[in-house]
Amino acid sequence: MLQAMLASMSSIKAQQQAMDVIGNNLANVNTTGFKSSSTDFEDMLSQVVTEGVAPLQLGQGVIVAATPYNLTQGTLSATGQPSDLALQGNGYFVVNNGGSLAYTRDGGMSVNSSGVLVQTATGDPVLGYSADANGNISSAGAVGVASTITIPVGTLDAAQATSSVSLGGNLNSAALATTSVSMGANVFDSLGGAHSVTLKFSSPSTTLPANAPAGATSMWSWSASEGATALGSSAGAGNQPLYFNSSGALLNPAALGNITIPASGTVGATSMSLNFAGITQNAATSNVAMTSQNGAPPGQLQSFTVGSDGTISGVFSNGLTKSLAQVAVANFTNDGGLTNIGGNLLAASVGSGASTIGVAGTNGLGTVQSGFLEQSNVDIGTEFTNLIVTQRGYEANTKVVTAVNQMLQDIVNIIQ
Repeated sequence: MLQAMLASMSSIKAQQQAMDVIGNNLANVNTTGFKSSSTDFEDMLSQVVTEGVAPLQLGQGVIVAATPYNLTQGTLSATGQPSDLALQGNGYFVVNNGGSLAYTRDGGMSVNSSGVLVQTATGDPVLGYSADANGNISSAGAVGVASTITIPVGTLDAAQATSSVSLGGNLNSAALATTSVSMGANVFDSLGGAHSVTLKFSSPSTTLPANAPAGATSMWSWSASEGATALGSSAGAGNQPLYFNSSGALLNPAALGNITIPASGTVGATSMSLNFAGITQNAATSNVAMTSQNGAPPGQLQSFTVGSDGTISGVFSNGLTKSLAQVAVANFTNDGGLTNIGGNLLAASVGSGASTIGVAGTNGLGTVQSGFLEQSNVDIGTEFTNLIVTQRGYEANTKVVTAVNQMLQDIVNIIQ
């Protein structure tokens, strides 16, 4: 009879622990990235009174064996903030929590006064891979507590040297051999310094060299200069004149011209290619102009965007877009073994195994959704159902304790 009371007492304790889990789930119904838990019960060792085909065994009660996480995806909610990130699929963001790596599904992030990307809830720096001065990112290195991400909006300047210039327009097919056509093009060096380059097309001729392309009927020479400084010409190594056929089409558009602006002071030499593919030779007024170039003067970082692979791209006032960093994403062999350390943070444990850190969208990791947050995956209907079942289980076991107590009292009354 006492075994019945002890078994029921163990169940009362187990039901209380189950109620704790339900209460915690419901308390975190609106917690960003929260993963609910369930309660797994396990019967205790039974006492074998007699053995046989149908042995007599008396159970000793029940214990809570585990409270595993429910790792299903939470609903993504739009926030409109580019620094708010959600993971669609597997993985966890990585942060520096007091000198140790911690992991979270809470992608509520912001840039602090130092320009460091932090988790808003805790202020912990978000970790990832930084870009070099040219915007190149390598994910080959290990991510550690020092792998912080900096987004210095309003303080970072960027310029881009011109490496390619495209030209378009027309050269008059009726031009005399003494004709020359000049045009100006503004280009930039590695520090964003502007250079005014003059391109001159001259000496149209129908007398062609032996190495002229098949079908060519005429050619124009060209040269480039900045003031009195020659930068290159069609006579230079690797360059060619412009050859046209009888229809006025350029026959060698793939043969780009190459010019170099000499080094000056702290600025190195700037080499760039000239793409003549947009030039024709028709019986019309000569009019050649630069159609595009890929350089830019210095510009200030104004905002940023985050791609699905976690790449943070800075948008500068000069129109440049440049990679600044990439958010790291971690995964585990057993996510259910992670330890909850508060603040929407999880820590690796013996049960979870060590983290594998990489880039979103690779090796089974989920993708990053900018401007969204993952909501809690708590199902209120399921929790309310569990609440009723747990309450009834608790109530039933208190009835057993009351009944056993009454039976023991009856025995005492008989003895008296």
